[in-house]
Amino acid sequence: MVPAAVEARRTRHRPMAALFTGAAVTHVPMVGASTVSTLVGAQLLSPLWSGIPNAAGIVGSAVGTLTLAAVLARRGSRTALVLGYLVAAVGAVVAGGAVLADAAGPLMVGMLLLGVGNGAAQLARYCAADLYPPDRRGFAVGVVVWAGTVGALAGPNLIAPLARFSAGLGLPPLAGPYLLALVGAGAAAAASATLPTTRAGTRRAALTPGDTKPGAVSVGVWRRPVVRTAVVSMTAGQVSMVAVMTMAPLHMDMHGHDLGAVGAVVSSHLLGMFLLAPLSGHIVDRFGARTAILAGIGLIALSTMVALVPAAASAQLYVALFLLGSGWNLTFVGGSGLLTQSLTLADRQHVQGGVDAVAWGASAVASVGAGMVLGTVGYPVLAVSAGAAVLLPLFLLARADGPAAAPSSGGAEDPPDRHGGQPCC
Repeated sequence: MVPAAVEARRTRHRPMAALFTGAAVTHVPMVGASTVSTLVGAQLLSPLWSGIPNAAGIVGSAVGTLTLAAVLARRGSRTALVLGYLVAAVGAVVAGGAVLADAAGPLMVGMLLLGVGNGAAQLARYCAADLYPPDRRGFAVGVVVWAGTVGALAGPNLIAPLARFSAGLGLPPLAGPYLLALVGAGAAAAASATLPTTRAGTRRAALTPGDTKPGAVSVGVWRRPVVRTAVVSMTAGQVSMVAVMTMAPLHMDMHGHDLGAVGAVVSSHLLGMFLLAPLSGHIVDRFGARTAILAGIGLIALSTMVALVPAAASAQLYVALFLLGSGWNLTFVGGSGLLTQSLTLADRQHVQGGVDAVAWGASAVASVGAGMVLGTVGYPVLAVSAGAAVLLPLFLLARADGPAAAPSSGGAEDPPDRHGGQPCC
């Protein structure tokens, strides 16, 4: 007879592979599309407003995580993720057509829809955590976040080849990444379609006995210190990262760097964002989510200081952007770990989409503001401002009473299922 632990590991493999694949093939085109959107925005609008198309993608991520989380709670992960990725496919067509037509409005609409697909990829980490027991959820989150490594390696370095491919087809060179986005979104939807169907009533059964008003549960969860800490930490890390990273390609372009150099620096940043995600998950499981968040804050602050170099010093930009990505990873995985380790399934389904929506919404504002700061006072001031913003969570962390590793009181424990962890998302 197969031991229960071995059987649990086996039943996790297929859904974990589907979640990982969907996230990976989404990150590849999103990297190129986001980078190119800033360059196209500068051409169609002005350098001052060049962050608006990328901000539209970030807003799409916020909308996607919020709305798809509601679909996930009612219909399960397969329906929610497939829907999100199909919306992204439509967005790729709209954005590519906007580049052909030199139209800024449709470009922003396309980026908004592409962002919905990115929101689906972000929710996949919570689905992965639901497959594992509490002491392994940091690892599960880290593995799915690690899927972004594929995008970090391939996405930026495909910008120049895709530009040549698009030009060979008689299309504008910067339309190339949106062709790849269409293919990637379709592949992500196909992978997510293989996820198992959520058993009827599984997620609703996790509600606290006696709770007759779901809204009462939601409000109570949002007031908990652990949720506030997660929201502020993830938002501060996201805002700081987006502000510096979004303007890096335009900063380099304004100082004569070609697309190859821009892609290489962005790739360095994205490697930092995703490559060490399993290590971040291990830190969360072994030393606590707050330790991971503190380490991330330190790395982001350090990266903004390294970024205060002349634009020609691309070697130091590689280092700065890598450190920036690594710090973001620790705050992101750490904040996610606070939620997955400290809240029951019923509580998580009330806040997980909202937390991501807050983080992405704030970073959309940062993306637009970063363009204005770059266009008026320059990149060094932008870097210093981002370094100051990431220090905001320190106040909440200093007031914390200790690690929150066990499911919070006031809710029923997550019911085990055939995966040996939590109900499949």
